[in-house]
Amino acid sequence: MSSIANLSTVVLDCVNPASLAEFYTKVTGWKVTYSDEDCVYLSDGGPIQLGFQRVTDYQPQKWPDPAKHAHFDFKVSDIDQSVKELVALGASKPDFQPGGDQWTVLADPEGHLFCVAA
Repeated sequence: MSSIANLSTVVLDCVNPASLAEFYTKVTGWKVTYSDEDCVYLSDGGPIQLGFQRVTDYQPQKWPDPAKHAHFDFKVSDIDQSVKELVALGASKPDFQPGGDQWTVLADPEGHLFCVAA
């Protein structure tokens, strides 16, 4: 089956693109490929980029929230150690944790949720 389009970028709305990009640079090891006052893009050289776009009055999602939201899943070798490192970088760990020992829900410095799993 042929595709109609190829995914090129996932963009997160935020208050401070440079700061949020710095957090995700430390998380992923990806490099900044473009930056201006209102947006920053990261890539590892592959076909997908991660972008951060300034949005006036951005409000993070609530957690838990019955409304469905997108989030990232990151594969890690040690969940507990990775959670410690990510919190040290500025992530927060919400009280509500539905994953048991299979995954941990975290929020980046601007409140976007992501999960870490082995």
